[in-house]
Amino acid sequence: MTSDAVNPDAVTADSDAPTADTPTTAAPPPGEVHAFQAEVAELLHLMVHSVYSETDVFLRELISNASDACDRLRYEAIANPALLADDPELKISIRADKSDSMLTISDNGVGMDRQELIDNLGTIARSGTRAFVQKLAQAKDGSGLIGQFGVGFYAAFMVADRIAVTSRRAGSAETWVWRSTGSAGFEVAPADPETAATFSRGTEIVLHLKKDAKKYLDEYEIERVVHAYSDHIQFPIMLIPGGKRPTGEPRQLNSASAVWQRSKSELKPEDYAQAYRSICGAFDEPAVTLHYRAEGRQSYAVLLFVPSGSLFDLYDPARKSHLKLYVRRVYITDDASLLPSWLRFVRGVVDSEDLPLNLSREMLQNNPQVAAMRKAITTKVLAELESVATKDPDKLATVWSEFGAVIKEGLYEEPDRREQILSLARFTSTKGTGRTLAQYVEALRENQTEIYYLAGEDLDRLKANPKLEAAKARGIEVLLLTDPVDALWTSLRLDFKGKGFKSLSQGEVDFSLVPLAEEAKAEAEAGQTDTPAVDESAVIAAVKLALGERVSDVKASQRLTDSAACLVAGGTGPDRELERLLAKQSRASGTKPILELNMKHALVGALSRESAGGHADEAADLAMLLFEEAQILDGELPDDPAAFARRLNRLVTRGLPG
Repeated sequence: MTSDAVNPDAVTADSDAPTADTPTTAAPPPGEVHAFQAEVAELLHLMVHSVYSETDVFLRELISNASDACDRLRYEAIANPALLADDPELKISIRADKSDSMLTISDNGVGMDRQELIDNLGTIARSGTRAFVQKLAQAKDGSGLIGQFGVGFYAAFMVADRIAVTSRRAGSAETWVWRSTGSAGFEVAPADPETAATFSRGTEIVLHLKKDAKKYLDEYEIERVVHAYSDHIQFPIMLIPGGKRPTGEPRQLNSASAVWQRSKSELKPEDYAQAYRSICGAFDEPAVTLHYRAEGRQSYAVLLFVPSGSLFDLYDPARKSHLKLYVRRVYITDDASLLPSWLRFVRGVVDSEDLPLNLSREMLQNNPQVAAMRKAITTKVLAELESVATKDPDKLATVWSEFGAVIKEGLYEEPDRREQILSLARFTSTKGTGRTLAQYVEALRENQTEIYYLAGEDLDRLKANPKLEAAKARGIEVLLLTDPVDALWTSLRLDFKGKGFKSLSQGEVDFSLVPLAEEAKAEAEAGQTDTPAVDESAVIAAVKLALGERVSDVKASQRLTDSAACLVAGGTGPDRELERLLAKQSRASGTKPILELNMKHALVGALSRESAGGHADEAADLAMLLFEEAQILDGELPDDPAAFARRLNRLVTRGLPG
């Protein structure tokens, strides 16, 4: 859902107002029947037949959406104070009626009109919905995913077999009722006259609870969920005892304080954990918590969290940051871009004392105060991650494993931050996992002047790539890069501590000044006379003739010691991995690769003999086999698999005894 569509559940009205399900003397008007959007129908099927162990999520989400509705009304009332005039005290109310097995959650927030009920409760206006539903279906417990994606209203069908939503948009004279059993569709109708007469504004949700969910009618159970997940909601959450026939005074369940405005000395780790779950819709523990107040030219409070687990929307094409912006405790937006897109996994709240309340989207984009806040907050986040890297390297390793691929986008997008990001970066290399560039530079081999890397899609395939052979023989560490973004930032020709990055699949590689490792040196000395020399120029000419336009050049390799051939990119243009990524988007440069041959390999020797003996067809078969073998080792299919199979069969058959 979009930010406007996430609050289907925003809830309503005066706590004493009759519900849409309260019997009245007037018959309810006929309703319009609508079908659910396909994705919603599938999602509801999961909810209705839910096997998730954590059903508390439904109440947390309905309260969160009610809070959002109150926030939006308070914001709209800045321009139109009359919207709040009759009922200025915004609140959320909960009533449990054991006699009818009904749980009611209501608020006096902004409410919804007829079309908003249809749009917000019948569709999910958000990209990636299909992928989300598939992931939710596979999850053993989807409560965390539900909170992340903002489809909390539908979680109510985990505990209810019928739901009625009554709502009146602030400033409107019409009250509407939405009803559904969570099956194929829903009904929308005008509220009956008696209900409409007593319903001022907001939304009321009545859940007809399933038999196995009646525990949520117990006051202590409601209080437990509110304390655990909604204590820091800024609006009072009132429990009205006795259901439709109140038996006592309403009781406030939450502290209703803006936790980010409180002093750090007042707060305990469990307070931050509760705030994280409430603000971020999460069930895990935050890996990193950053809480501070900025003073000076601008004054604002910041409470940020780095999750400990993965986020469903991390690779949403919109790449939006998810910080909620408040101005003097008034919610403004969650789309203020207070962090760059490459820190979009950071969640939390920024509350400014200086910004105007009537900020428009255009003002947010062009406001110099917002730009200054963004820069300062980004600096603080990176400084905190650096501190974590020093004090708790294992925690930083966890954060990097989840979000490192996103952070590395900053290398491409924000040049001024490159040194900080490279210092934070953790890599898998031929020497192990979690390696830093500082460790790499400290372990440079004698006469080694560059940081070598190899990029690809699969770690195991990279470890087996023949392009590593010469580096391995000299004990040179090679970074193994498997994130798609790696092909982008490495194309920028960056450096770390004066050492440039060099791809093993692009351009010339010369390790001759780096001494061989002892084991490789012994092997080289033992095998010096094993392989007869070949005429390199003749071999190259024969292979070029056989391959034609398939390659841009054929060369003797300096990077192979055991394998026969490999494909590399030229010294200019995209690396091999970047070329592959561009090809998937139909943006490939069309540059042909270079085929490098190990002139000491037996296959190359055989090709040399066949060519020298005038056996052009046999030499051509061997040349094509070398090229196709190099394609396979790079994770590519031969251009013509059938021809490759026939060619391989011919060569194998020739070698079989008569």
